[in-house]
Amino acid sequence: MHITLIAGARPNFMKVAPLIKAIKQAEAAGTDVHYRLVHTGQHYDKNMSETFFEELGIPAPDVNLGCGGGTQAEQTAHIMVEFEKDLMAHPTDVVLVVGDVTSTMACSIVAKKLNTKVCHVEAGIRSWDLTMPEEINRMVTDSLADYMFTTSEVANANLARLGAKLNENYWFVGNVMIDTLMANRARFRRPQIWDELGLKEKEYIVMTMHRPANVDEEGHLKAMMEQIIGNVHGLPIIFPIHPRTALRLKALMNEGVNELGSERYPNLYIVEPMGYLEFNYLVERAKAVVTDSGGITEETTVMGVPCITLRDNTERPETCTVGTNELIGTDPAAIKPALDKLFAGEWKKGAIPELWDGHAAERIVECLVNIKQ
Repeated sequence: MHITLIAGARPNFMKVAPLIKAIKQAEAAGTDVHYRLVHTGQHYDKNMSETFFEELGIPAPDVNLGCGGGTQAEQTAHIMVEFEKDLMAHPTDVVLVVGDVTSTMACSIVAKKLNTKVCHVEAGIRSWDLTMPEEINRMVTDSLADYMFTTSEVANANLARLGAKLNENYWFVGNVMIDTLMANRARFRRPQIWDELGLKEKEYIVMTMHRPANVDEEGHLKAMMEQIIGNVHGLPIIFPIHPRTALRLKALMNEGVNELGSERYPNLYIVEPMGYLEFNYLVERAKAVVTDSGGITEETTVMGVPCITLRDNTERPETCTVGTNELIGTDPAAIKPALDKLFAGEWKKGAIPELWDGHAAERIVECLVNIKQ
């Protein structure tokens, strides 16, 4: 069986790493399974791409399509044009896509138009918010996929409502992102900022924010920042900043966004995006994480770290119903009550969702091999 793996953006790299490892293990055991790795180039910043390949031991891609930049439509079109050329030159049994980025949808469309099977890893998750580009990507990809692999019973139910059948169209296998977390947890690496600031376990906050609803309007971003900064009891806030947020925050701070601290926000420390090992070193030891990400809520759940999510919806509800995450919305007024609860020691302990055990990729490869037979 020949599998073409697609990786395009930072979240993808964490998901393809365990799949490559599982394919190699199966191949070494004598199974007729091989892979080809296609990097679409959707993320082209070193800290958002190359570093992850190095840290997670992902082999160099067989090709980089170089499709970074542009609007949603431009990038989708660029990926489709370049991947069509690549797939025609390198036919395969199945195109395997992960997650919900632009590359996921674009490559799925190309594969189906070339009569190639599509496998979607992390299928069935839904936010039910069509203002999110990722939600459209998920819906289109799932509608085209021949084989779907899910992370939770909620995702199973979403696919079942669409008419998919368990162990026929989709399989409940667990979470490949957690495979990567568990495989690398002992390798987490202390970042330079730890010593520069004299950080101590459970005595700082990690923050990430990038979604348009939170960062595109300057007044709203300012209100969010001030509520967070003003209600953490003076603890340092470590903020690896997304390029989108950097542009907005620079105007608020009236200074370079890479400097540690500022007169206006003395306990806010803005740093460049970090590699996987350094970022998760900070997350694992933080008092809490404040974020609008989806994937980070999965990692905090497994590591038992309190997580406050600044979103009105989530495609990963199990991180709230089972894990350590709480969804508080995008109203700045909701931030203080959440932080008060955290500092009062009243945050929930949480648990690890079913099958988030570090072996999801092995189950996926086993299923695909059996399907081919």
